Amino acid sequence: MRPLYLLLLLLCLLFSYLPPGTGFLTGIGQRSDQYICARKGGTCNFSPCPLFTRIDGTCYGGKAKCCMR
Repeated sequence: MRPLYLLLLLLCLLFSYLPPGTGFLTGIGQRSDQYICARKGGTCNFSPCPLFTRIDGTCYGGKAKCCMR
């Protein structure tokens, strides 16, 4: 029973050191493309980019465009 508690404690300590926003879907140290687009000041659009904006990457796994001014 004691090794089980030590293993549980080790797992809790391991997951407590992960940075916020890290999930199992994005992986450790990787950010989603939506986050990168918003961080650069862009917006994710499924439709064509509005006037006076340009395409600067993709969002949602390549299904949408990152539009920048």
